[in-house]
Amino acid sequence: MNTAKSYDELAGIYHLIFEDWNASIERQAASVSQLLLKFGVEANQSILDCACGIGTQSLGLAKRGFKVTGCDISSAAIERARKEASQRELDIRFIAADMRDLSALGDTLFDAVICLDNSLPHLTTEQELLRAATQIRSRLRRGGVFIASIRDYDLLLVQRPVVQGPFMYGDEASRRIVFQVWDWVDESHYQFHLYITRRIAGEWNTFHMAALYRGFRRSELEAVFRQAGFTNTRWIFPGESGFYQPILIAQTGSKI
Repeated sequence: MNTAKSYDELAGIYHLIFEDWNASIERQAASVSQLLLKFGVEANQSILDCACGIGTQSLGLAKRGFKVTGCDISSAAIERARKEASQRELDIRFIAADMRDLSALGDTLFDAVICLDNSLPHLTTEQELLRAATQIRSRLRRGGVFIASIRDYDLLLVQRPVVQGPFMYGDEASRRIVFQVWDWVDESHYQFHLYITRRIAGEWNTFHMAALYRGFRRSELEAVFRQAGFTNTRWIFPGESGFYQPILIAQTGSKI
């Protein structure tokens, strides 16, 4: 399954999966910026958002003063993110790049790398995940911090849900229905289907995209990032972080 193509198709309407995308930008930036500060990354320091999509985290963090670079496997998402940043008069560098190969960034190093909204599980094998973790590690300065969020797969791999939603957003004139279907392939992989049904010119239309995910348990994810050279790994949960998913923190060692 071609992940880049799926997100290229979604890029133009990605914001519709949120009840209020702009409110989500602000809310997530508030949580993530507090985590960055907690782990020694100040508002004037550099951040790589290595699965930036259309800019949900990049836009909010740049507005708060962080020096943000964003990259994503989807070139259409990158183009959308550039437009969103321009409309908000935010100076963000956006580059089309796969987190498994960050050579397009040149020699640039960062004080922090973030990878949020369950992006890591698109890497469906431990080998792919290790490749990405090694690339991310190579982009961090000494004392840098990596922040990732994923779904709570320790729970979900037991529950094996097949539907999420439906969620009803908007009013009578702009109503839309957003829901997901999960088709489990084996004990840890599932094919994810996203449906967005909305009224356009008086008629109901449905958009569909699909992607493959690997449900990584927290211990599995930590083990791969430690193998890539990260230290001081720990998990922070929504009750502490204010973010809607469990968050992995991994560091590169103490600053000189």
